[in-house]
Amino acid sequence: MQVELERPTEATRIQRIKAMTTGTHDTLDKRIMRAEPFASRERYALFLDVQHCFHADVAPLYASADLNRLLPGLVDRCRLGALRQDISDLGGVAAQLVSTVDTMTPATALGWVYVAEGSNLGAAFLLKEASKLGLSNDFGARHLASHPAGRGLHWRNFVSAYNDLPLSYTEELEAAEGAKAAFRRVHGLVEEIFG
Repeated sequence: MQVELERPTEATRIQRIKAMTTGTHDTLDKRIMRAEPFASRERYALFLDVQHCFHADVAPLYASADLNRLLPGLVDRCRLGALRQDISDLGGVAAQLVSTVDTMTPATALGWVYVAEGSNLGAAFLLKEASKLGLSNDFGARHLASHPAGRGLHWRNFVSAYNDLPLSYTEELEAAEGAKAAFRRVHGLVEEIFG
């Protein structure tokens, strides 16, 4: 009897970028949780400010014709409008922010988009916490809502398109560095806004 051994499958692009950015991502997650963004509506409003600044930074990437050619439908994934409505729901006024991010290569921009889209996947947990403050998909937590087709399917579609991108090894490393820069940007915003 012959036993066939399973060959290890090669990691996908998303898996490789995740592995290269795990440390930076974990540091950010821990910092956000230390800020206790769901302890009160006032703290959650600070969290919205962090999110608003970051999504204002990435909104031009979502509107980029070049990136939409690489990731069709990217423009429809932008959550900046929902964030502004969330701020308004809580009695705030959403400033008309512009991106503070310098011009970047398409590969670096893809790293920033990876972070923004990944945050939507993790938003299921955040939405559950926001609901304890009386917030929902329809009030104050719109930007955390899942896609009408479902959060998992929405993410899998993104992952499939991202994994199929024609990137060189060097460009993939650039994307990972872009993702790290995006995580650091959010970390800096948490420090600045939560103090």
